Amino acid sequence: MSETQPIKILIADDHLILRYGLVAFIDQQPDMRVVGEASNGQEVVELFRQHRPDVTLMDLRMPGASGVQAITAIRAEDPGARVIVLTIHKGDEAVYQAIRAGARGYLLKDVPFEELLAAIRAVHEGQQRIPSEIASKMAERIRHDELTPREVEVLKMVASGLANKEIADRLRVAEGTVKHYVVVILSKLGARDRTHAVSLAIDRNIIDIDDVDLRR
Repeated sequence: MSETQPIKILIADDHLILRYGLVAFIDQQPDMRVVGEASNGQEVVELFRQHRPDVTLMDLRMPGASGVQAITAIRAEDPGARVIVLTIHKGDEAVYQAIRAGARGYLLKDVPFEELLAAIRAVHEGQQRIPSEIASKMAERIRHDELTPREVEVLKMVASGLANKEIADRLRVAEGTVKHYVVVILSKLGARDRTHAVSLAIDRNIIDIDDVDLRR
């Protein structure tokens, strides 16, 4: 009778210390083996092709390509790929985008190690592992209208403190067009004003503070 093969795991996170900690902990498990480590979105896709892991554990925000882009690329090559997101982002947009891309699990980085191991085993067996608080975020997101890429672009400029005319100049459109964008953005987010819209967008991970250009 042959021994059961360990679960092959690929880890993707741009934080070196966290990645090393995950590798050390997971490799202590008799039924798991880390087969690769990636520090950016492009690398995780390349390593997936090379190692064909049973489970890929990845962050959402990485250099090169986002976690969502990496999940999409991996699932395009292998629709059966099993991906678990391990991130600090708990806003409903982050959850929605990751699960829509094909993630089978979604965990926050403060999760106990035992729960992480249980999630890896469950996802490997074909199950989903989405905690109730994350599932509620997904349900909340479904109730909202989705912002278009151009509306997100305008919202980032609003977050950077630009006035409508400045945004219009950058986009090379009429100021009235920008005013219309802002009205639609406020309506879709259920925001009272521009400041409230930015606050909601950051909280929901529609935009990230790192993406906001504060240079005027």
